[in-house]
Amino acid sequence: MSEKKYFDPEDLKKFGDITEFQEKMGQKFFTWYNEVFKEGALTVREKNLIALAVAHVVQCPYCIDAYTTASMQSGCDEEQMMEAVHVGAAIKGGATLAFSVQMMNHVKKMNS
Repeated sequence: MSEKKYFDPEDLKKFGDITEFQEKMGQKFFTWYNEVFKEGALTVREKNLIALAVAHVVQCPYCIDAYTTASMQSGCDEEQMMEAVHVGAAIKGGATLAFSVQMMNHVKKMNS
């Protein structure tokens, strides 16, 4: 017997079911979500790379699976996808370090 895991890749297929407990808001989400990912000022390919980087920053395994697939299907290669992930990681790391200013300000206030 297979043990149930907290993250089950099969659950990604159930994403459309988020309307089950609140259909009106779920449908509004999907209308907006689908509009966001249409070709616009950014190409679908560019949007998929952004989504892949953000998926890693927010650490959503379902999004990582979905946008790895979408990125590859829209013509991205492995190097481009990893570079996008590094951009996301750099922004997350930089943002974390930027908040260190609060700590430094507090230390300086306590030491004065």
